[in-house]
Amino acid sequence: MKFSSNRLSIAEVKEMDMVDYLFKLGYEPSKIRYPDFWYPSPLREEKTASFKVNRKLNKWYDHGLGKGGNLIDFAILYHGCTVGEFLQQLGGDLSLQKPLIRQAVDEDKPENQIKVLQEFSLSSYALLRYLEQRRIPVDIADKYCREIRYELAGKNYYGIGFKNDLGGFEIRNPYFKASSSPKTITTINNGAKEAAVFEGFTDFLSFKSIHKNEPEDRFDFVVLNSVSFFEKARPFMEQHDSIRLYLDRDTTGRNYSRYALSLNEKYKDESTLYQNHKDLNDWVMNFGKAQKKQLKPRL
Repeated sequence: MKFSSNRLSIAEVKEMDMVDYLFKLGYEPSKIRYPDFWYPSPLREEKTASFKVNRKLNKWYDHGLGKGGNLIDFAILYHGCTVGEFLQQLGGDLSLQKPLIRQAVDEDKPENQIKVLQEFSLSSYALLRYLEQRRIPVDIADKYCREIRYELAGKNYYGIGFKNDLGGFEIRNPYFKASSSPKTITTINNGAKEAAVFEGFTDFLSFKSIHKNEPEDRFDFVVLNSVSFFEKARPFMEQHDSIRLYLDRDTTGRNYSRYALSLNEKYKDESTLYQNHKDLNDWVMNFGKAQKKQLKPRL
């Protein structure tokens, strides 16, 4: 499936997370000192990581080349294309986030796969603090998530794991996000007539915290774990009388919401609830801050 091939604006592309974009191209950071993510340069051959992404600024700098900039600056060097060619090609397939020209790392090779070593109840201070910062109650997270110890490229890491229908995990920690194979959707079937649909599990957990006093069987749930699984989720979603979409407010999420509304009148776009935020969890994290700022007494 493709959406309109209309060219995306430069501002829209600059909103794309640089670390996520490099991950989709097959690049993992070799060192993280937040907000700096260090990589062996994707633009040249090197053994020592000297390519830095500042995630807070969403900018990169290659110390070996003495060049840096935003995602578009990187893309025209990496893909060997013009700005116009890059924007045009993204316009058709941005929702799927496919590498445009080359896949730098073969993700099917064993050395590039995540191996889950252990899973247990959430307990690490850093992860509990991460949940607190995202305003997700620990008791709700503990019901649907596990703490994961996993191996990647010979190194061990840990994170919050959310299991999908095939037994793989979506894994998050304060500095990184990853997935273990197999990757697919997560469905929760309570026998309800309504389904609530989310892109990621932090939005799902935020929804559960907002509706914590409602009956468990009011909704069935779908967590796509990637919007590219939307078609895969349709058979389960469309069994329901009503399908409430809580997708991200970025270009991809809005495109999928519009696409869903064109398919069937069962679909309802609920993202207007958080229209000035990037997703439901972002809205929950910032809820009330604007009001507090307005109420602050003048000096």
